[in-house]
Parts: sequence; C-alpha cells; structure tokens
Amino acid sequence: MPIGELAGATGDLVAKGPDSRRVVRLARALGADAVLGNHELPVLAFARALRDGRPKPDVKRTHRAVAEALDDADLAWLEALPFVHTLEAHDVVVVHAGLVPGRPLDAQTPDWLVNLRSIRPDGSPSKRIDDGEPWASLYAGPSHVVFGHDAIRGLQRARHATGLDTGCVYGGALTALSLPGFELTSVEARKVYVEP
Repeated sequence: MPIGELAGATGDLVAKGPDSRRVVRLARALGADAVLGNHELPVLAFARALRDGRPKPDVKRTHRAVAEALDDADLAWLEALPFVHTLEAHDVVVVHAGLVPGRPLDAQTPDWLVNLRSIRPDGSPSKRIDDGEPWASLYAGPSHVVFGHDAIRGLQRARHATGLDTGCVYGGALTALSLPGFELTSVEARKVYVEP
C-alpha cells in the first residue's frame, strides 16, 4: 500500500530501539512502504556477509545483533527497500536524510540520501549538524521532501521539506505526517530507549 494511504517510514527501522525484529515484522504486516536509512545499511552488509560466507564487515554491536536476529524474509524485505520513494499523487518524495538542493533527484548519491544534514557555505553537503545550514531550509523543490534522520534538529517545517525525526528513541516523540493535508501527529515516547 502506498505510504500516503496506510503507513510508511523514513528509514532507521532497525538498531534504534529495543526490538528491531518486531518493528520490521510490523511494517511488513502493515504493508508499509519505507526507505533505507543509515542504520539499515550496516545491518544488511553484515547479514549479506554472513549469508555469503564472506569476511564480516566491522559494524557496531547493535547492527550485528539486529542482523543476527532477523530471518531471511525480514532481510529480504529490508533489501528491497529503495533509497527514494515518490508519491506522485501528492508531489512528495520520501528519503531518509535529505537531498542536496539544486541537484536533480537522479543526481543524488545514496550517501547523501541516508546521511545528509547540512549544506556548507560553499554548497557542498555535510553529514554534520554543525557544518552549515540545514539542507531543508535551502531546498526549493520542485517536490516536497519528507525525511527523518535529524533528531538533533527535531521537527523541521520548511516550505518544500518536512523533517519528522522528533527523537522518539531518545525520549522525544514519534511524529507522523498525513497526506494530502500535511497534518502532523505526534505521540510522546514512553521512555528513553537510547541515550543520545
């Protein structure tokens, strides 16, 4: 089902809370659409190495634990996730982290799509929050971009971009965007699951 009709996610379904396997299985059961986030990538890299009998990449303990906990169907679902999900009916693009302003969608790199936070004064992209302006504040369309990833900045509402990461795992809130009205709904976290 399309992300706007039922459910969708801006990535980081894994390694950000107490039960990644349950999150993936719920998303699969809902028929949710999602995009890859920066935490899915090391989980998938480790799982592929295990599956193929290759040397395992050096990943965080949490990523390794998730890779070992997911079954083949869970991993296949994650592997099939795109970096970009387009909702043409709403003129919305969903990515995990961001888009470099002024570059067409097909010129964005996977690294930017899952790690971007800022644009430096010279126009170059940065993964760091303290290394320039928020990319969303500089993005001028044409489509509206919905993203996560930037819990430090929290909710971001720019003219052509909406950042939904309100730090649920850190004790903040889980925020959703309803289309077509661009209405926000937030639910407070029950507790701090991971220290920032």
